[in-house]
Amino acid sequence: MKHHDIKRHLPNIIPAGIVLVVLGGFIIYGFFRISSLTEQAEILTRELASTTAALSRNTNELSGNLAELRVQTIGISNTLSSTQQNVESVKTQVGGVEQTVGTITGTVNTLQKLSQTDPEMLKKYSKVFFLNENYVPAHLTDIPQAYTYSNTRSERFMTEAEPHLQALFDSAKSAGINLYVKSAYRSFAEQQTLKSEYTIVYGAGTSNSFSADQGYSEHQLGTTLDFITSGLGGNLDGFDGTQAYQWLLANAHRFGFELSYPKGNAYYTYEPWHWRFVGVKLATYLHDNKLNFYDMDQRDIDTYLANTFD
Repeated sequence: MKHHDIKRHLPNIIPAGIVLVVLGGFIIYGFFRISSLTEQAEILTRELASTTAALSRNTNELSGNLAELRVQTIGISNTLSSTQQNVESVKTQVGGVEQTVGTITGTVNTLQKLSQTDPEMLKKYSKVFFLNENYVPAHLTDIPQAYTYSNTRSERFMTEAEPHLQALFDSAKSAGINLYVKSAYRSFAEQQTLKSEYTIVYGAGTSNSFSADQGYSEHQLGTTLDFITSGLGGNLDGFDGTQAYQWLLANAHRFGFELSYPKGNAYYTYEPWHWRFVGVKLATYLHDNKLNFYDMDQRDIDTYLANTFD
């Protein structure tokens, strides 16, 4: 090529050369870049494989730990269940001991009450049991004068039962009922004298229908009262027609008193004024079941003895 031809084409050759140089630079850069990325990809691949293997090992180890923990949990659960059963067993045993102790305590309390209660308290003394001439209640208390009908004669009542009598009087008074005691405790000798007088006046047959022989009178127990109210002129006859009697029928059991000789009883004529203290529990049982004291078997009556003064 001639010199002038080269000079003529030089403007075209120079840009082409530059393009080739630049293009070659890009190719060389791309080659190195691809080589670098490939190397990095291989490194990442190795690291990923290592991480995956480590994760797999950790996962396997965690699974093993979870399985072991599950076994331990089941063991703990079984232990807790066994412990709970043991606790329940202990509770049952303790409950049994407490019940036994409670039973023993109740028995001791009952025996203590019985040791302090007159065994004659609830006996059937109307023609059944006999009190000898030496029997006198251990403790007798004068009934307040405000509640005795006589202003000259004092009346006595068993001390242990006196609070119940006082409560009865207080309740009757609050209800507007005038209630007084005509006769209370009588000794063997007093009953003997009274019965002799009745026999003289009414004859033996008639007096036996309404008056007990000495030793058979409930009055000797010190827990029996003949009530009276105002408006009867001091007589007991007619008492069943008074508000006082109706009040006693409805309320006396709440204070431990029962009517000894109601209509139709097998011992004496009807005596609406004659009331005996037998304890709240027994009196309430008799009232609620419409029973008479003398209708019950003595063995059943005796079961109430320990609770007489409750």
